[in-house]
Amino acid sequence: MKAFIEILREKYGLAQPEAEKLLEQMELLTYRKGEHIVREGERNSSFYLVADGIWRGHYLRDGVDISLWFAFQGDSIFSSWGYVAGLPSLVSLEAMSDSRVYRISKSKLETFFSSSVLFANIGRIIFERQFLDMENWMINGGAAQAKQRYLTLLEQNPELLQHVPLKHIASYLFITPQSLSRIRAELSKKK
Repeated sequence: MKAFIEILREKYGLAQPEAEKLLEQMELLTYRKGEHIVREGERNSSFYLVADGIWRGHYLRDGVDISLWFAFQGDSIFSSWGYVAGLPSLVSLEAMSDSRVYRISKSKLETFFSSSVLFANIGRIIFERQFLDMENWMINGGAAQAKQRYLTLLEQNPELLQHVPLKHIASYLFITPQSLSRIRAELSKKK
């Protein structure tokens, strides 16, 4: 837990006592590769922090599995629709590797946040980081070159190739698996 607290401190700028208090409120759960926290159409209003492993948010459109995001150690994951509005989720949250996550219900988290300004700021910081990460991907995801998007993704998350099928990476990059194969072949020739 100490190593994970250090990750939370680095990622979110939390002081050690704040990070410890947050984790004390949460339950540590284990998921196997392929298991889901929530599937598209189900309800889940809990909030999660990834202790270890890789997670993917995805949905089906016309029978095509589309990857929206990947989450790694220290990242927060949750169904926006379930957490914010209590509605069925529009995305599935799937473990891409054996994983552990810290979980807290929405009601318990809101009670924690309302107990002090300091704890409310923890929530603000975590959710602000989520928005920054999302905006960064939208900006970089719009990069003209699929090859550059792929290289950036691998630079930021080198472990992705070990745990995530290429078809999911291609979907996340807004390209076909065949296009990703061509990019990978081109890059391997340059080595």
